[in-house]
Amino acid sequence: MAEREQWGSRAGFILAAIGSAVGLGNIWRFPYVAYENGGGAFLIPYLFALLTAGIPILIMEFTMGQRFRGSSPLTYARINKKAEWLGWWQVGIAFVISTYYSVIIAWAISYTYFSFNLSWGNDPGTFLMTDFLQETDTTGYLGSLVPGVLIPLLIVWAVTLGVLFKGVKKGIELANRVLIPTLILMFLCIVIRALTLEGAGLGLDAFFRPDWEGLANPKVWVAAYGHIFFSLSVAFAIMITYASYLPKKADINNNAFITAFSNSGFEILAGIGVFAVLGFMAVSSGVGVDEVAQGGVGLAFVVFPEIINTFPAFNEFFGVLFFGCLVLAGITSLISIVETYVAGIQDKFNVSRTKAVLFGGGLSALISLLFATQNGVNILDAVDYFINNFGVAVSGLVSVVAMGWVLRKLPEIKDHTNRVSDFRIGSWWTFCLMIVTPVILGVMFVQNLYTNLTSNYEDLSTGFLLTFGWSVAVLVVVFGFVVTALKWQTGKNTLTVKEIQEGKDD
Repeated sequence: MAEREQWGSRAGFILAAIGSAVGLGNIWRFPYVAYENGGGAFLIPYLFALLTAGIPILIMEFTMGQRFRGSSPLTYARINKKAEWLGWWQVGIAFVISTYYSVIIAWAISYTYFSFNLSWGNDPGTFLMTDFLQETDTTGYLGSLVPGVLIPLLIVWAVTLGVLFKGVKKGIELANRVLIPTLILMFLCIVIRALTLEGAGLGLDAFFRPDWEGLANPKVWVAAYGHIFFSLSVAFAIMITYASYLPKKADINNNAFITAFSNSGFEILAGIGVFAVLGFMAVSSGVGVDEVAQGGVGLAFVVFPEIINTFPAFNEFFGVLFFGCLVLAGITSLISIVETYVAGIQDKFNVSRTKAVLFGGGLSALISLLFATQNGVNILDAVDYFINNFGVAVSGLVSVVAMGWVLRKLPEIKDHTNRVSDFRIGSWWTFCLMIVTPVILGVMFVQNLYTNLTSNYEDLSTGFLLTFGWSVAVLVVVFGFVVTALKWQTGKNTLTVKEIQEGKDD
């Protein structure tokens, strides 16, 4: 019976988990979410959400993967055969995310190249949408493939699949050992340079100045929980899969805290760097920070090029550093996302890693071409919004309710993680997962559902949102049930929970 692959070291696993958690959202989402939800005061609900939802879910998923030694579908199947569909639902979510996440990394690669001669010119907004993405005027027309996106997209997939072909220890672990330290060093250079700019203090004041009244607003707390949830890469199969490659006696609780706080540390560092630069732009333009602050694609591909244009020196070098950081953060996360369905295919169909990578990764790469068309940016926006709000968030709600209230597996999970960890978790962990997290995620779901049923996202047409929004969120659930109906192939996956507990999976 073939042994399951394992990480070469504890540090290798932690770096890989951090690599998954630290992604594009850390750089372009957290600073703006914190700014518009109370500045420095936001750190209070942020920390509270981290301790009552982020870390508890991370411990749960680490324990599930390490305890039941399988991909997300196999882990859920070993817990209870009726729960397998939940694992495939999460894998389906990861698959969808990988198809467009890879395209954003491709944009970052192109912009790294553009930085050498500031190709975006004096109007980065027009350059992005018209010259680079060649956006069409109608959302119902795909248009042709955009060469400026297609070529770097092929590079992204070549690198990602190349790493996955090498396996866990020689591929994923080795890549993260190189990429994560490089990312941190590069971003530190950005922060140090940003802090020396005129107006940096103004930006930092805007970022950290606490709005204590905001703490009384329930939306601020929901925003904190929402961000923590998406930031830590939980609820779409990644952490369960990565933890399945841990040794049987790995310290789960410590690993979870190290991963979570490392991710949060990078987010705060990103906030310092981003708002120091925004302060410089505000002073240079003679406007307030509130007029230049934004998040997402607009921050990365419009505002930052505008800022780079006005730098007093070393414009090109700063551009290469910034967009290079986006590439590295994106690649490490994409590797983890693709690994979820590579592992799922291996486990379910008892095939080699090479075949699983070729099929799963190849199919994802093929579908990603949809987002490299002239209307790709509009499709990407809709798919990203719906798969996160009605995929990841709802999957998280269902998983904690299933483990806590339906299958009642939390006591067993807590006992296991306490046996293998240096310090123990207590009743706070169970309370958070059974009460706090379901309530917050339930409120988020109701809010999102009401908002999207009463108004169209970004005023896009109903037909477009049904095609690339609602249908995508529903299809991943259907996918979960369809694949669950297929028979498991004979091999290592035939082990029962009892056999695992007796150590027969060595």
